[in-house]
Amino acid sequence: MRADRIFAYGATAGLIADRLLGDPRRGHPVAGFGRAAAAAERLLWRDHRGRGALHTVVCAGGAAGAAVLASRAVRGRPAAAVALTAATTWSVIGGTSLGREARAVAGALAAGDIDVARERLPHLCGRDPHSLDGPQIARAVVESVAENTSDAVVGALVWGALGGVPGLVAFRAVNTLDAMVGHKSPRYRRYGWASARLDDLAGWPGARLTAALAVVAGGRPGEAVRAWRADAGSHPSPNAGPVEAAFAGALGVRLGGTLAYAGRVEHRPVLNGAAGRAVESADIERAVRLSRRVSLLALGVCVAGRLIAGRRGI
Repeated sequence: MRADRIFAYGATAGLIADRLLGDPRRGHPVAGFGRAAAAAERLLWRDHRGRGALHTVVCAGGAAGAAVLASRAVRGRPAAAVALTAATTWSVIGGTSLGREARAVAGALAAGDIDVARERLPHLCGRDPHSLDGPQIARAVVESVAENTSDAVVGALVWGALGGVPGLVAFRAVNTLDAMVGHKSPRYRRYGWASARLDDLAGWPGARLTAALAVVAGGRPGEAVRAWRADAGSHPSPNAGPVEAAFAGALGVRLGGTLAYAGRVEHRPVLNGAAGRAVESADIERAVRLSRRVSLLALGVCVAGRLIAGRRGI
């Protein structure tokens, strides 16, 4: 069986498994990678970019190398190769868990239980929830759903189409390292620089595909394109900017503004400010549904692209 068909069958099965089962309950490979990366950090950490780059190479390179060996072990055995691709896809994407956590916050907001909503918010993002009111929490959830649609689903599918199982694993490893050490705190400003820049590079194609599919699937294509073109470049993240702006336009809401992260305050530009309204708790469900449509379209695009490339011998 050709590699393009192995990816097509495996990625589809993996996305179905995620939809039906959510994240693996026990022994999650991403959690295991996180523990190994934390152990490596304890050995390697210095307030130095070179040490951080070494940490990135050791962790992401080690994960990708293990995936290469696993792929070679099933070479010539199509059923095993499809099963490996499916299991890896299921492990590295997280669309169902993303929607579940977002809906948990939405349910708390709808019930008027702001304390529970604040308690659940850290499951989705790293913002300080204690000073946020209901609309601010709802906005944070919608922004997290938008960004993580790219990070947790579409980006992984793109790199799976490009590199098979090693591509899936390498993307998730890089994205996980960025979440662990890529933020601009005093400890990680220099140490996490390499992980953050590599994540920006790896996330670039998936973010653009996510934004484009949000335009197609959101029901407001003109507004989504306008918000993307007008506001994405002003966002501090080169990848979150297009995704959040396109989602804002597609949903007809305003995103961005003042954010708080563990004592650090950021004043970000407002996305879709001219045409959008303030986010409401009901918009969380709309964002989750849009995320699901984008994820399914991304699977179709990535599978079709890989099949076309395979037929052309690429």
